[in-house]
Amino acid sequence: MYPSYLKLYQSGELENRIKKALNMLEKCNICPHKCGVNRLNNEKGFCRTGRNAIISSYFPHHGEEFPIRGFNGSGTIFISNCNMKCVYCQNYDISQLGNGEEVSAKYFADAMLYLQAQGCHNINFVTPSHVVPQILEALMIAIKKGLKIPLVYNTSSYDSLETLRLLDGIFDIYLPDFKYADNETGLKYSKVKNYFDLASNAIKEMYRQVGDLITDSDGIAIKGVLVRHLILPNNIAKTEKIIKFLKSISSKFVINIMAQYHPCYKAFEYPELSRTISSNEFKNALKIANNLITI
Repeated sequence: MYPSYLKLYQSGELENRIKKALNMLEKCNICPHKCGVNRLNNEKGFCRTGRNAIISSYFPHHGEEFPIRGFNGSGTIFISNCNMKCVYCQNYDISQLGNGEEVSAKYFADAMLYLQAQGCHNINFVTPSHVVPQILEALMIAIKKGLKIPLVYNTSSYDSLETLRLLDGIFDIYLPDFKYADNETGLKYSKVKNYFDLASNAIKEMYRQVGDLITDSDGIAIKGVLVRHLILPNNIAKTEKIIKFLKSISSKFVINIMAQYHPCYKAFEYPELSRTISSNEFKNALKIANNLITI
């Protein structure tokens, strides 16, 4: 496959996008928090990340959905810190404690190239929302050194439309997590304002850019959106509303209804989150999804 970003690189548009993205760091408005700090001077806001990205790890990941991992794995780069503070985060050591190493654009690019050399089907950026400029900056270096596999934007969907529009024609695959169907729940459990409003608009924009999921003859993703939804106990996420919203965009939406919730981090401070989900809760979610494609 010929990834879209190569076309933008050859036309010179990728360089323009990088300049715009880096300028956004001066009074940071990369994500919906719009902290306004000067990250070019290493000031830090909600995401606790300054001029350079922080990476926890990178490796061929064989635990993603099959269209993403394929046979050789997804070239996954776990980015430290996050623009959300989910009280039940299963990767809290990375997202909340910030474990990882601050890296230069060259190091970031070399990580992409290493994953490509391992035979990975794509480069999968986990929690990218707060480091889009750094990703694009590193992408330019990686392209010049031979990067030529698709990019995956693996996000919690608390994304700015302005930033997502900079990615149009750069990311071929979007992997958004749609967490909650109302704003109040997002504020209570993830400490962010207007989650549903922002996430629903973000997913609409992702769909506008790349459409329904398209796979090759081996079932590996080439382009499109694959939505994840983690079932929470006691219907906290209001799954039915989320499914109805996705159906309103496309009856062909591919969605992964995830059953692996288990309480960790600060979840035990919230009695309603202090248990795993029941088999009936999972079955009901699958029933609600009915004519959507679930994996």
